Amino acid sequence: MRKIETMQVTTSVFLRKGAQHRVESGHPWVYQSELDYIDGEFEPGDIVDVYNFRQKFIGRGYINPRSQIIVRLLSREQEPIDREFFKKRIQTAWKYRQTFISEPEYCRLVYGEADFLPALIVDKFGPYMVIQTLALGIDVHKDTIVSVLDELFQPEGIYERNDVPVRRLEGLPEVKGYLKGDFPTEIKVLENGIPFYADIKEGQKTGFFYDQRENRVFLKPFIRDAEVLDCFCHTGSFAVHAALYGAKKITSIDISAEAIELAKKNAELNGVAAVCDFQVANAFDALRSMAEEQRQFDVVILDPPAFTKSRHALEGAARGYKEINLRGLKMVRPGGFLVTCSCSFHMGRDLFQAIVADAARDAKRVIRQVEYRTQAKDHPILPSAAETEYLKFLVVQVF
Repeated sequence: MRKIETMQVTTSVFLRKGAQHRVESGHPWVYQSELDYIDGEFEPGDIVDVYNFRQKFIGRGYINPRSQIIVRLLSREQEPIDREFFKKRIQTAWKYRQTFISEPEYCRLVYGEADFLPALIVDKFGPYMVIQTLALGIDVHKDTIVSVLDELFQPEGIYERNDVPVRRLEGLPEVKGYLKGDFPTEIKVLENGIPFYADIKEGQKTGFFYDQRENRVFLKPFIRDAEVLDCFCHTGSFAVHAALYGAKKITSIDISAEAIELAKKNAELNGVAAVCDFQVANAFDALRSMAEEQRQFDVVILDPPAFTKSRHALEGAARGYKEINLRGLKMVRPGGFLVTCSCSFHMGRDLFQAIVADAARDAKRVIRQVEYRTQAKDHPILPSAAETEYLKFLVVQVF
């Protein structure tokens, strides 16, 4: 990693006329197609200043001509991007979590663009932290960021989960490993006061999904004495919450054998293994088989991984969401509930709601909306950057 020194920014990026409005309105990305010209020399990852076509300063950020997002803004001020800058940003993010998160020791501490640190993810798992630096311009500051985290939080360990394909678009390798300490990577975390095991080395993303924290609590009013089907259960967080809230039987399905093994451990950890049945299966196949068998449940939970990473694949993703919701709706007993989610950003809120309504028509069921929510507060949303809002959590009553 090259040494980053504080220096005067000498390179200026100018936007073409008509292309400045989105960025001036608060969006942190500048696309290649919005450029007019670049004045000055630079290396990929360097800090540059961005101006509109009238040569008015817009913001300061890092540049990578290899990416379609050529500049990601770090600041709207002409301030030094140095260790003190990152320290202040992380302190501000931590203060926000302490204000709004009931368990700030267990949260997403930094959520990229929404915390004004584009492409940086930091998850706090009690005494451990997991970091992702998903773009070149933030990766070159990784050592500084780790040093700041160590100073502010004195964690027992920090682990890097940069084994993600998006880094290739930035010319970065996929890597993972210890950045501080040498500790067992299957750790305990807390969510809503409930303990869970998380595998921060081999688990999905950083090992645990905090973004449904507040949504899981929403199960409580209608889950007691219910027979529940939980599809795409991952490591069992919805299932364990449901069991502790009084569900009488939960059938949980996930395609990952490793995730199911951890889900079983989480049920045992919380003393609810007797009411939890975890199965390794393709959820699409399992839903089809159960629907054919005319299986019925009081509550069906659908929390799949993202079906699309791009707008081009949206049509296929819509078919996938339609299929699982159609089959899920057919299996809900009259008066029961469907809990259905999407974490695909490109699957917009209105489109997702329309797909569920369309599935209800085809299933010949009438639905009544109970709640429509988004991600937890440690995944804050910038209204000026739609990409920061991705999670849809919809609860409907089914008749």
